[in-house]
Amino acid sequence: MKKAPNVDLFDPRTIMDSDFPPSGSGGGDNRGGGATSASDFAFAFNDSNFSDRVLQIEIVAGLPDNKSDLEGCSSIADWARNRKRRREDIKKDNPLEVSVYQEEHILNCTQPDTEDVLAYENQDEEAVAMVEESPSDEEAAEIIDSPWSMDCSTVLRVKNIHISSAILAARSPFFYKLFSNGMQESDQRNVTLRITASEESALMDLLNYMYSNTLSTTTAPALLDVLMAADKYEVGSCMRYCSQLLRTMPMTPESALLYLELPSSVLMAEEIKPLTDAAKQYLSARYKDVIKFQDEVMNLPLAGIEAILSSDDLQVASEDAVYDFVLKWARISYPKIEERREVLGTRLCRLIRFPHMTCRKLRKVLTSSDFDHDIATKVVLEALFFKAEVPHRQRILASEEPAASNRRYVERAYKYRPVKVVEFESPRQQCVVYLDLKREECSNLFPSGRVYSQAFHLGGQGFFLSAHCNMDQQCQFYCFGLFLGMQEKGSASFAVDYEFAARTKDKDRDETEYVSKYKGNYTFTGGKAVGYRNLFGKPWTALMAEGSEYFINGILHLRAELTIKVKDGTDISAAGQRVSN
Repeated sequence: MKKAPNVDLFDPRTIMDSDFPPSGSGGGDNRGGGATSASDFAFAFNDSNFSDRVLQIEIVAGLPDNKSDLEGCSSIADWARNRKRRREDIKKDNPLEVSVYQEEHILNCTQPDTEDVLAYENQDEEAVAMVEESPSDEEAAEIIDSPWSMDCSTVLRVKNIHISSAILAARSPFFYKLFSNGMQESDQRNVTLRITASEESALMDLLNYMYSNTLSTTTAPALLDVLMAADKYEVGSCMRYCSQLLRTMPMTPESALLYLELPSSVLMAEEIKPLTDAAKQYLSARYKDVIKFQDEVMNLPLAGIEAILSSDDLQVASEDAVYDFVLKWARISYPKIEERREVLGTRLCRLIRFPHMTCRKLRKVLTSSDFDHDIATKVVLEALFFKAEVPHRQRILASEEPAASNRRYVERAYKYRPVKVVEFESPRQQCVVYLDLKREECSNLFPSGRVYSQAFHLGGQGFFLSAHCNMDQQCQFYCFGLFLGMQEKGSASFAVDYEFAARTKDKDRDETEYVSKYKGNYTFTGGKAVGYRNLFGKPWTALMAEGSEYFINGILHLRAELTIKVKDGTDISAAGQRVSN
């Protein structure tokens, strides 16, 4: 054992030779017949010549159906399917009718839909081991009842195993405390463990591992059983070994969910964190496009939803769509309002990135009956304070945010770029919209790409910005274009004055300011867009060149001012409802 002086034997940081398979064994049994590793004591297992105690394993009847779901299972996927919770039964009892996702549709000017992705609109509305002295007159025996079988007292059979207390104590804090607790039982030769029949195979595999550093079992269900036993008897090296073997097996949605739904004591163990991390990464990558897999995603349990929402790479229109998705899933999975509020407030709320939601949707959060009022107020205020920060300060907050805070300030890979909007009611209905694009986002537009902003509102009508890389029809070179469009909603028309500007470096004064690039006016009808094909009046290569005056710290800052034109002293959209983005 490699152990520094004064280091606790059971400190997770302690490196033990026995934590790793013998050299050349490949993790399997040592069948070479030659010399064994110094840490391989397989020869001594259940041999009275090398043992100082007898482990009496009392096997009692297990709980009903405790093992029946394992029968006939050759893979973890089969096992997981048999162990799935009765989610379908829950849904049958849920009278709530919720509309399904609809893929966003592009209108005749290819702008995003008003509701981004969702057609759905939210409506308001460890047990302590028992030790007892054996009544035997010859030798007292220590009996440890398994926490899993307290109510099952009928002993089916007894299995006696010769053990070395030194070997078991070196591998497990559980056995170390058992053999060195200073009480009378510590001096007894016989020690009794009481387990259920379903635990027998895993315990024997675990004891073999503690001597040999190898496991004979190769199936995923059996490895999980051994992992559970290793957690119960505190054999961290075996937990790491099982975790490593499970990670080498093909991952499926069923197996990934099973890993994430292990008992909490197992999930908290550092030894299996690589396994649970791999399961989360698998699920987040598989269901990155929640629209494509909407039926599967809606059937996932809570652990799966948490894994997906933790990802920065979700292919969603906006964080508004994430919020709508979470509420839709919660209402289906938890029809009782009390349970739904508990799950949303304690588990899912921290995974919704409220600072990147629109103000229109944040208003709905405040009035939603699905959230506790205090929690809703807290997350909305936090989001608004973030929105009030200047862009560079927002980027600093996002970059400095630790992973433990669930990355609430970090933008996901949204299909529609977030915008910052300032609205005015007087003297005329007006809004100023700020759209920031990273250099890499602009580079990805070449040669004919386009990127849309999230929707913003003026006079009750939805608008959007779209940035394009297109061909200048006169000069025949690629250039950067910016367009303003109105979303399709009814037959109303809006006369709007608009102005596009871009933030520019002033080399003489070492300052930056927004410089107007294009002004115009247009009477919009649903689905129409207007703009300028060559906003900067220069070729694409010149705009994207290093040292371009338009990229400030790698960001292209665009601004659009919209003002509703007045006709006969009255706003033509006076009947529209003012909504802030």
